[in-house]
Amino acid sequence: MLRAIVTILGAVAILVGLLWVGQGQGLIRWPADSFMIGVQDWSIRGAILAALGVALVLVARRIGKR
Repeated sequence: MLRAIVTILGAVAILVGLLWVGQGQGLIRWPADSFMIGVQDWSIRGAILAALGVALVLVARRIGKR
């Protein structure tokens, strides 16, 4: 159960992080009135969040294998 929860949290973090990167780069313009569109800081924050998500997924793969 813990493994599934950590995997889901990691996947959500990856997806949200990629959304933030896309908005920060101006590639994703949804929602159209978002304050994050074209702001480089959100690209950096998104990349960090996505990296943390990858780390969570990797940790989840190790849970229960001991």
